[in-house]
Amino acid sequence: MRWYLCLPLIAALPPAAFAEPLTFEAALRKAETAAPSIHAKSLGIDAARSARGAAGALPDPTLGASIESFPISGPLAFEPQRDDFTMARVGVSQDIPNLAKRHAQQARAESDIKAAEADTAVEARSVEVGTALAWINLAYAQRRVAALDDLLSALERVVRTTQGAVVSGGTRPAQTLAGQQAIAALADRRSELVANEARARAMLTRWTSDPTPEIAGTVPDFEITPSALRAGLDRHPAIRMIDAQAGQADADVRLADAGRRSDFGVNLAYQRRDPRFGDYVSAGVTVSLPFFTRHRQNASIAAAQATAGKVIAEREAARRALEADLDADLADHLMHHEQWLRARDTLQPLAQQRVKLETASYAAGRASLVDIADAYAALADTTLTTLDREALVATDGARLTLTYRSDER
Repeated sequence: MRWYLCLPLIAALPPAAFAEPLTFEAALRKAETAAPSIHAKSLGIDAARSARGAAGALPDPTLGASIESFPISGPLAFEPQRDDFTMARVGVSQDIPNLAKRHAQQARAESDIKAAEADTAVEARSVEVGTALAWINLAYAQRRVAALDDLLSALERVVRTTQGAVVSGGTRPAQTLAGQQAIAALADRRSELVANEARARAMLTRWTSDPTPEIAGTVPDFEITPSALRAGLDRHPAIRMIDAQAGQADADVRLADAGRRSDFGVNLAYQRRDPRFGDYVSAGVTVSLPFFTRHRQNASIAAAQATAGKVIAEREAARRALEADLDADLADHLMHHEQWLRARDTLQPLAQQRVKLETASYAAGRASLVDIADAYAALADTTLTTLDREALVATDGARLTLTYRSDER
């Protein structure tokens, strides 16, 4: 068959058919570029940077036009052509905020950029952790299905041998029902595991935008170093976000304090009268007089200072909560690791040994198929429990490493 005859078939395949399996690191990279939430936060950075250009700039000048000294009473009422003072006035004025206020506005804009960047880092961390856990959950969901399939195949081989034993009279016919019931029970559990695998795949799709993600590679083994994780808490994205908010609050304090200084303004006007008389040009300067600072500027300063203090207190509270969560997660990780080792090294070998002994006893005629079915059910429970505990250890490692590491890689 010529290769070009396959082109219509290739074109009809969905794009997912050409997708490469996702390793753990590839999934994290794909989620970082595909997450709409990170894109939204990045647009917030762009908005803050765009607003920075206008911060501290002079306000727009004002153009004014008026008719001045128009008579409305007396002998020259409503006859401006006979009046010496009526004139048309056109002027331009420019307000000039004090330099401290303009610098404070620029500092506020800079802190807004840092806050937007910190907010993006928090969201990126959330996406990274969510993707890592989704990938690991899918990996272990597939392992559970595969492990149960192996047990089902082994049990089905044993049950098939009972037909010959019934014919020869070595086994009662009712015992075949016990084997079929055991197979049906394991099949029910398999259906649950397949559904769990589908849910895990859907979660990974959410983070990576891959409609049918297929994973590849080994589950990462994270080395947990409690001292390093604790040392990096002050550089955690959530703490840096609060630090950025503290910068915003400090800029607001400076801005409120600048309100106690005078603002300025300049104006220039051209005044035109009747052609019989001369025209005028006027120029002036305005200065704001912050006399009532106690009830206005000082109140604003006190409010801004209280907000800054609130942010500092919130940072300490968040730092303590983060440290407490880290200690609790480390304790859980230690417990999960010990339970997994116990299941792997003790419980599962014992369950496997029980299946071997019951199978040998059955072959020797000292055990029934019910005994074998019970042994396989116990082995299935132990195998899945071992995988569950191993999955907890893996997710603990990913959660601890990715959640609590500092923002500096």
